[in-house]
Amino acid sequence: MPKRIRVSLNEAQVQELEHVRHTAHKPYLRERAAAVLKVANGETVTVVAEKGLLIRHEPETVHSWIKTYLNDGLAGWVIQTGRGRKAAFSPKQR
Repeated sequence: MPKRIRVSLNEAQVQELEHVRHTAHKPYLRERAAAVLKVANGETVTVVAEKGLLIRHEPETVHSWIKTYLNDGLAGWVIQTGRGRKAAFSPKQR
């Protein structure tokens, strides 16, 4: 059985995550904040990943969100510009 992950957040981190969960413009930030808060409140990563969010995620994904937040804060969650697949065709090239 995998080791249970325990997340201890201070009051400032809890307030920060609650603020992001309620007001972030990007849905992925709201989802990640909600997941970390649920794990910090005692739910297991597996339960949160499989049943605690709007869509199912792998437990490893939720674990990586927690690890990134604890190491880098909210800045670690922001998707950097230039990421993802590049367009194969651009109308400007005509």
